[in-house]
Amino acid sequence: MWNGQRVAVVLPTYNEHLSIGDCIRAFEALGVVDDIVVVNNNAHPDTSPAVAATGAREVHELTQGYGAAIRRGLTETSDADLVCVCEPDGTFEPADLLKLLAYSADVDVVLGSRTVQTFILSGANMGWFLRWGNWGVAKLTEVLFNTVYLSDVGCTFRVLSRRAVEEITPRWHGDGSPAGFEMMLAAVDLRLDLVQIPVTYRPRVGESSVTGDRVKAIRLGLEMIAMLLRVRLRGRGGRSESRTQG
Repeated sequence: MWNGQRVAVVLPTYNEHLSIGDCIRAFEALGVVDDIVVVNNNAHPDTSPAVAATGAREVHELTQGYGAAIRRGLTETSDADLVCVCEPDGTFEPADLLKLLAYSADVDVVLGSRTVQTFILSGANMGWFLRWGNWGVAKLTEVLFNTVYLSDVGCTFRVLSRRAVEEITPRWHGDGSPAGFEMMLAAVDLRLDLVQIPVTYRPRVGESSVTGDRVKAIRLGLEMIAMLLRVRLRGRGGRSESRTQG
């Protein structure tokens, strides 16, 4: 637990069988995580044996896509006060959860950022193209919504309060890769109290099905921009009682 609050970690997996065991054990070693849920999203056959060797529990989500896997994970962790979402591909440092949790007493959503040069380790898939692309879309979001400082729209390491999960869920429907940004955009549009902080970004174990391909990365970036403009043009859906950000 963290400050008397139950903490759960959701790990969606498709092709992370080589790294997921170490990721789970690193989260377990922190001593603050009460529940780790691995969402097997039609994953590699070696995934289940790797998870079985740890204290995590595995559930299967047949609908393919990052968004579908995360929504299943949030459903499975409905008894947690704080839910961490992270990808178990070796790119993130589980110990950074302690950094994210430190802000959870003050805000509903704590987002990680991978674009701060100091925390990008040698070999990580965050070259100039991805780094400035993520930064650019983040700044467009910041300006259009007059929200807090943002520097990354693709980081999938984050912590949400139970209230944030309940408010975002009705606004979050996508199954594919842009779903992480859709969740972030819903939090911004609802004016939930949030902050984004740097996290360590490491080389991936294996190759990403999205960011390892520049054409796919460009397509994903364009989808995010289109989503951003649609939400902005639709009008704000925030809560009147929320504190003003900016």
